[in-house]
Amino acid sequence: MRIVRRAVPGLVAFSIISVVTAVLWLVKHEAVRPQHLVFFYLLPTAVVAVFYGSRAAMLCVIAATACAAFFLYDPLYSLYVSKPVEMGELICFAGLALIGAKCAADLLRPALNLSRQNAASKD
Repeated sequence: MRIVRRAVPGLVAFSIISVVTAVLWLVKHEAVRPQHLVFFYLLPTAVVAVFYGSRAAMLCVIAATACAAFFLYDPLYSLYVSKPVEMGELICFAGLALIGAKCAADLLRPALNLSRQNAASKD
């Protein structure tokens, strides 16, 4: 049971990224002009960070970067990114998402620490 409990954040992160990747892949094939779709991964990453912490969010960022390189950037279905601008986008996204994930995960931490301190002082 302990293994399943520890695997849930990773599974949730991968499933959210899979769903977002499928939607963005459809948007990319319907769009006429080039778009910067990788930044749509920021919201799911922040949600994972708030609910499951920074480790799961970092896993989410790594998976999102790999999925974006594989499914959204030319050449498709390869981790090679042909344009330097798009590689810069991926690097900026990864940095921004990692910083945002850490900040979002730490949003709940002061409240949890305060409630623990209050519970300890009542004892």
